[in-house]
Amino acid sequence: MNTTLRDKIDWVGYVDWTIRDFHGYTAERGTTYNAYLIRDEKTALIDTVKAPYGQHLLQNISAMTPLHSIDYVVCNHAEPDHAGALSQVMAAMPKAILICDQKCKNALSRHFDTSGWKFQIVKTGDTVSLGDRTLHFIETPMVHWPESMFTYVPEEKLLFSMDAFGQHYASSQRFDDKVPLETLLQEARSYYANIIMPYGKQTAKVLQQMDVLDVEMIAPSHGLILRHHIREMLEAYMDWASFRPKPKVLVIYDTMWGSTGEMAHAILEGASLPGVETKLIYVRGSDHSKIATESLDAAAIAFGSSTLNAGMMPMAAAVLTYLKGLRPLNKAGFAFGSYGWGRGGPEAVDEYMKAMKWEILRDPLKAQFRPTDEILDECRQAGRLLAEKAMELAC
Repeated sequence: MNTTLRDKIDWVGYVDWTIRDFHGYTAERGTTYNAYLIRDEKTALIDTVKAPYGQHLLQNISAMTPLHSIDYVVCNHAEPDHAGALSQVMAAMPKAILICDQKCKNALSRHFDTSGWKFQIVKTGDTVSLGDRTLHFIETPMVHWPESMFTYVPEEKLLFSMDAFGQHYASSQRFDDKVPLETLLQEARSYYANIIMPYGKQTAKVLQQMDVLDVEMIAPSHGLILRHHIREMLEAYMDWASFRPKPKVLVIYDTMWGSTGEMAHAILEGASLPGVETKLIYVRGSDHSKIATESLDAAAIAFGSSTLNAGMMPMAAAVLTYLKGLRPLNKAGFAFGSYGWGRGGPEAVDEYMKAMKWEILRDPLKAQFRPTDEILDECRQAGRLLAEKAMELAC
């Protein structure tokens, strides 16, 4: 495994091959917890790893330099997958000064007993010299926590970007040009949709800040290091951060006895116009991480649920609750579904869509017990409306 980014700058993190549930987000390809070691006149560790893998981190570092020689530990982000091993690290590196911003220090003090740690608090524009190399700090609040920060090494044109530009992608390779670009962007898209999507405005602001940086390599805290496909990644991020929709229609549904499923297929049939990408998603045959990823660039969404106990089906409610938290913007759509002796399912879906501030194209489309031929025709017409709106929004 090639771990060298630049001369005396190395990856010292941990590859988590088997994880599949990352605090509720499905990580089908596992993940990595990336930490980096810079050896100069002074030595700096950039971030740590998840707590169970702290000893692996320390072994990787000690194979390159004595632990007692580390001068600085930079914490770009206090979330436990990056800072979880800090207590082990600070205990093993007695002279190390922990560099972070004030919000990060506050957060770390809630996780650990930091009374014996030496801190150096930094803000945007501050620098620390290591000798031939300099650490420049850029605060990036809400990308994706309030204390998130980038560390930039101008002499190497190297950006340590924390969670931005990351992917949950376990690999024996460390660099983006060693895997298919399509796979890299697929995992980056899923990562963005499920973690960074709610912070599109803040992400767009950070992308503007990056315009003044001369960057030839981006080292995120998860996944592969970018050295060849930086332009493609930045272009993708600009699209995602602006919620730029594609001419794409999703029909998402849950069904009890098949009636709502019949409606979903009819809506999909009506939406299948030339130039429009369509996808049918049965929520119990998918998971919320995949649905969120598909929703990121969809222009129009029909969401359906049968009625259960005067409300929607539980899995439909779970998916909509997850999407509401991610706040996908620039969407249009409508609710649909079936009911028996009591209504409530489609109406509850409609309320969620309104709460997300989507453009509602019509009142909920409903069928009692089984959809009639007339209702299925109405579903096809509604699907066509959805596709036409998708093409309009994508222009």
